[in-house]
Amino acid sequence: MENEEGCVVVQQYKFGKLLGQGSFAKVYHARNLKTGMSVAIKVIDKEKIMKVGMMDQIKREISVMRLVRHPNVVQLYEVMASKSKIYFVMEYIKGGELFNKVAKGRLKEDDARKFFQQLITAIDFCHSRGAYHRDLKPENLLVDENGNLKVSDFGLSALTESKRTDGLLHTACGTPAYVAPEVVNRNGYDGAKSDLWSCGVILFVLLAGRLPFHDSNLMEMYKKIERAEFKCPNWFSPDVRKLISRLLDPNPDSRISIPKIMDRTWFRKGFGPPKATMTDSTPVREAVDQFLSNAGGFSPCESTNAVSDEKQDHEKLANLNAFDIISLSAGFDLSGLFVDQDQKTEVRFSSLQPAKTIISKLEYVAKSLRMKVTKKEGGVLKLERQKEGRKGTLEIDAEIFEVTPNFHLVEVKKSNGDSMEYQKLMMDDIRPALKDVVWVWQTG
Repeated sequence: MENEEGCVVVQQYKFGKLLGQGSFAKVYHARNLKTGMSVAIKVIDKEKIMKVGMMDQIKREISVMRLVRHPNVVQLYEVMASKSKIYFVMEYIKGGELFNKVAKGRLKEDDARKFFQQLITAIDFCHSRGAYHRDLKPENLLVDENGNLKVSDFGLSALTESKRTDGLLHTACGTPAYVAPEVVNRNGYDGAKSDLWSCGVILFVLLAGRLPFHDSNLMEMYKKIERAEFKCPNWFSPDVRKLISRLLDPNPDSRISIPKIMDRTWFRKGFGPPKATMTDSTPVREAVDQFLSNAGGFSPCESTNAVSDEKQDHEKLANLNAFDIISLSAGFDLSGLFVDQDQKTEVRFSSLQPAKTIISKLEYVAKSLRMKVTKKEGGVLKLERQKEGRKGTLEIDAEIFEVTPNFHLVEVKKSNGDSMEYQKLMMDDIRPALKDVVWVWQTG
């Protein structure tokens, strides 16, 4: 255990096992030494997030969780900081991710309906507070020991004030298979309507045990999303088919709204108010206000001293792996159920270098491999081999996404040619040559 964590242990918490980790954070199970209450503590590396310019995103995540105090949302109990770490003390949800239930097979309609009811209720509350989640998926939906759903991971969330003068959000984010077509198009989108699209994908996944939109090629999958090209299994009831078709409407203006969802007979069946309990929000609001007002500098083991004494339940790993920005996080969608890792034709890496440095390096690598380089729209470089291979000319696209001016994500994928030839070239030549600009490879 690190010194900072040991210091916190002396004051209030005893750290337990590591629940998970990402590039910027680790999440531990812990116990409050005064009350005995189990909590999940997310330990964020302050130096790393400041280096890549993400402190504002951390503050926004805290601000959103301060606002959305709801029985079906994971609670934030306390925020603390040392010189090098930020600590989120959160609910510990014993049941784990909803994803784990789906991975075992599709749910019965009544079970799926219950989770969907709780999801819509929670999202409706978030939207009423001007908060939009923007990364809804089964991995970010936890289930407590009583079978109640808890929405978690607000690392990609946005507040109303994030909108531009056109009233729309413009940050492309989310997880590929769950992202709305208007987000893919990057022309601005309504956060509430894009959340509802994700809810539609989640409902489909719960009932079908698979994704409505899937393709090993990311661009092909985006095309299916833009056309809302999906087919419901024959066991879907007529009411479910109609609801999902309204949720997965590619036109956000005609997409069904939450009030109309709640008016549907299918939704109202067995529907009741949230049964989960939660603590009073006042101490947390005061604690978060104090943290946000002093977020510039902290003394070692500084605490907001606002932990609730009430019994509670969990937040697993809220993976801060670049906050899954621009959908480039591996392992957080259901594609692993359908695509063998060895057959994947794209890899991604994060970089702390400026975009022009990354582009120059890619051009240099291509030249050394005698590959033709063509610049395309949207920050895409096409690398093309001069000689044909087993399945035509090998072509590789490299697309650069800006997370912050000091932090970029790069997706490198085969757009033509033989997969084995591509994988060999990546492993033997391209990956080693890019080591100077790569911070972390996201996929293998």
